[in-house]
Amino acid sequence: MTTTRRTVLGLLGASGALLATGGLAPAATRDQVSAFDQFLSDQGFSGSVLLIHRGRPVLARSYGQANDAAPNGPDTRFAMASVTKLFTAVAVAQLAQARKIAYSGKLGDYVSGFPADIADTVTVHHLLTHTSGLGDPFTMPGYLPDALSWTTPEQVMAGTTDFIRRSSLDFAPGAGFRYSNAGYHLLGEIVAQVCGQSYYDYVREHVFRAAGMTSTDFYTRPQWHSDPRIAHPYAVHSSGGYTDSIDQRLFIGTPAGDAFSTCADMAAFARALLGAKLLDRAFTPATLSGKVPLGPPVGPQPGPAPAVPPVAFQCYGPMATLVNGRWVIGHSGGAPGTSTDLQLCPDSDWVSVILSNRDFGDGGVPPWPMKAREIITA
Repeated sequence: MTTTRRTVLGLLGASGALLATGGLAPAATRDQVSAFDQFLSDQGFSGSVLLIHRGRPVLARSYGQANDAAPNGPDTRFAMASVTKLFTAVAVAQLAQARKIAYSGKLGDYVSGFPADIADTVTVHHLLTHTSGLGDPFTMPGYLPDALSWTTPEQVMAGTTDFIRRSSLDFAPGAGFRYSNAGYHLLGEIVAQVCGQSYYDYVREHVFRAAGMTSTDFYTRPQWHSDPRIAHPYAVHSSGGYTDSIDQRLFIGTPAGDAFSTCADMAAFARALLGAKLLDRAFTPATLSGKVPLGPPVGPQPGPAPAVPPVAFQCYGPMATLVNGRWVIGHSGGAPGTSTDLQLCPDSDWVSVILSNRDFGDGGVPPWPMKAREIITA
């Protein structure tokens, strides 16, 4: 693929991609934004980026190719990977607000077929905070071959739930933390059971439409192949090239991952969430505040160790991290050919959206979310 770079025009009413912030940010911050833009270009970044300060776009640019025939642009939809969990968490909070779900409610109160040691001990709180002891369907023997054969949303939801039913807990609920795609899939099942419609239809109506997200949806794998507006996921392989990995993704995303969105729609989601349009003014902070303190990461980490270890908490959906004395709330996502990140800094009124249709290779962590975080907490 050739690497190109396109300005995101019109969508944000701007005449250029790198926008002067005038009195909204000091010159040092403007220099950081310019350096960030150049860094992405130098790195061969493929995707779209949007930085918003006090409601005004500071950087809005697309880079690289959406597919073999078209560059990424303002209308390109990207697979969100695990950033999708934010939509699921908001759906759960809405139903908790309506008194249809209790955070202390047991899994067995909502979804049948689980053994008692799971049904009677795992709570909605545990599922939201990755403390249930459940793991990842994608690591379960036989899951991916079966999952790739499913051709309807109903098969994806029911089939994934059946695999999780046959799994066991890695630890007693509440006794540890393990990032859990299984937990967020089950939250989607709870949403469907409680609201009486499919998880997908509920989220489309009560999250996407309510937030004004006009381009966001759960597109299917055939749509991914055929719709030129949807960026193909290009996975890095050891030779340094890229492979289109659509056929290694499910027929449709799940409550744990792979809704599709644009930078503008994710900014709309951030505005609606922080503005108490998706949840009322009691449930918004309840969802975005820290619930479980997170310790240092396990194992060797890339780059030098920070002088001061970050303070981080798992919230009901996002993670809250204290950076330069400011709380950053957000979520990232990764899969073969996908690297996404949403960060909100309410204290300084910044929103950062980074959507890429390339991964960083070998499970590596891309550097651009951290560089964006330095800007929004300056």
